[in-house]
Amino acid sequence: MAPPFLAAWREQRRLRRNAASYVRTLLIDPDDADVSWLSDVATRGDADRARWELRYARRAAGLLSAERDALDDRTASAVARELGESWSKDPNIAAQMRNAAEQQFNARLRTLGQAIKARSSPEPTSARLGKALLFVAGLSFPTKPDIERAGAVVSRYLEQANEALRKAFGTATLPENVPPSEIPTGSPPRR
Repeated sequence: MAPPFLAAWREQRRLRRNAASYVRTLLIDPDDADVSWLSDVATRGDADRARWELRYARRAAGLLSAERDALDDRTASAVARELGESWSKDPNIAAQMRNAAEQQFNARLRTLGQAIKARSSPEPTSARLGKALLFVAGLSFPTKPDIERAGAVVSRYLEQANEALRKAFGTATLPENVPPSEIPTGSPPRR
């Protein structure tokens, strides 16, 4: 049996590896069709800004997913750390712009996070997410079709993030004969 410090070290390495794998899925560039659409409706033809708004949205969706849906409380911290380190390695960001890129990401993260958490709103979550994306991209008065498309894009990012999260960190499983409400508090789900 390994000493406790060695077991803890191995677990930390496993968590870090899984977080790095997960973050790589968040760094995938957006579809050109989505960039072109967002550029046309919100960024006044600035395709580079539209691409960055969609990159920020995917990364924010991934971090929000890790905060909300991870099996282990440490997962979100590990993902945030890996995502933070990714800024210094991103070839799309000039060295002198890394701090600005992080600040812009944090603003988008807050905006999308607020859209998700606004549960008392009569609007569906996808509409709130769509409005949030369009607002940060520069469109103050979006049309309903634009809100729907933007909401579909961000919702897709959340779905992809959830799928990648399960792949990297595992899926909760419960015994077939025990309903979730009967699981004792403090008992972690099996993987």
